[in-house]
Amino acid sequence: MKKIFLTVLISSAAFAQNKLEEVASFGKNQPIGVTVETATNRLFVSFPHNEPFLYGLTEIKNGVREPYPDTSWNQYNPEAYNSHFYNVQDLYADDKGYLWMLDSKPSGAASVFGDDGKKEEGKFKLVKIKLANNTVERIYHFSGLNKVKSGLNDIRVDTDKNLAYLSDPGQAAIIVLNLETDTIRVVLEKKYSTTIEPAFVLEIEGVKMIDEKGNPFKSNVNGIALTKDNKYFYYKPINKNELFRIETKYLADASLSEKELNGKVERIANTGVTHGLVCDKKGNVYFGSSPEHSIKYVSPDGKVHTLVTDDRIIWPDSFGVGSNNYLYFSCAQLNRIPKWNNGTDRVDYPFRVFRVKMP
Repeated sequence: MKKIFLTVLISSAAFAQNKLEEVASFGKNQPIGVTVETATNRLFVSFPHNEPFLYGLTEIKNGVREPYPDTSWNQYNPEAYNSHFYNVQDLYADDKGYLWMLDSKPSGAASVFGDDGKKEEGKFKLVKIKLANNTVERIYHFSGLNKVKSGLNDIRVDTDKNLAYLSDPGQAAIIVLNLETDTIRVVLEKKYSTTIEPAFVLEIEGVKMIDEKGNPFKSNVNGIALTKDNKYFYYKPINKNELFRIETKYLADASLSEKELNGKVERIANTGVTHGLVCDKKGNVYFGSSPEHSIKYVSPDGKVHTLVTDDRIIWPDSFGVGSNNYLYFSCAQLNRIPKWNNGTDRVDYPFRVFRVKMP
């Protein structure tokens, strides 16, 4: 790993007092994935299969969610896995008019919620949807993936190289999916940049995230982002303060050894605890700070700026960038669910998606 570490100055941008705008609310349905199709600013939001359950994948129109691409795909039917959503995790709208939907349900052995001792295979598929006619074009199944150990979490698609990059906190690795062959490579597995070691316990709003069994929340490499020119791939574990990046030409080069690839990794900034990540066309990398109830970004010069601070920013989980100069994000409030609060539900309902003006 390169020993490059940019000096980081924390600055308050003029936008730090921007007010949040509520885009949509969802009652007790927890939003996870968010993405924006930038040509028309279509907004998509996904929901895991938690009760109460309504839809897995939705398009938000005038503040109202509609099942996407249709009602049938959103009917929960485990027996018809390849024609129905199972547990929608993350979304990505690419620059070629496609929406990519990661349907991911890790086994108990690979879940960020703790190892339940079960070694059954997880369920994973990637669905490619053409936005022009709202039709599913292809389904990927990640040939070669260890589905017992894997915990696929976030996805970004490199349309220049016909590759998808996914974070896998279960294996503490990046997964590179060949979109032509549906085969995968596991890279940067258990490296300093992809693991939480040395780990620390998350403490948010004065509460340590420890479950009823005494196990702390922990996640290896989780949030990821891809620059708009597909040149740089950013990533980090949740339980780690550092943000990392690597040029995608190296991720695409299967001839590189793990040692050689790891040597191409750069440490970019100290960001603190973050969840999802996203890049805008200027090369800024946006992220949320749960402890500070804020949205921040790292500019191309390595400086960290605060975009907005608001008490409603609670576990900002996923982000989308619109061509209308708005940043959209979900607040999953994961730290407030009963599992991490001795059985008490501290969620401030309804769940919401917000937006804020970007610099």
